Amino acid sequence: MARHADLTCREMVELVTDYLEGTLGPEDRARFEEHLAGCDGCVNYLEQMRTVLRLTGSLSEDAVPAGARDRLVEAFRGWRGGLSPR
Repeated sequence: MARHADLTCREMVELVTDYLEGTLGPEDRARFEEHLAGCDGCVNYLEQMRTVLRLTGSLSEDAVPAGARDRLVEAFRGWRGGLSPR
């Protein structure tokens, strides 16, 4: 796992919501941004999260077909449990 400014990629992923909501303290925000300055993968992840947030604001539950919703729920259950989706 890559390390940048003493912040690992895993830690960055855990802090991304706080970063996007503007709730990180100044020191953590600086560490987060230092990490981004040296990690293209995390820059891409941050942009993906911004895109997801922008798009999910316009998506209603009714717009997702029931079968797709069920597959998504199952995939997330597997992800949270460390298993790959079926």
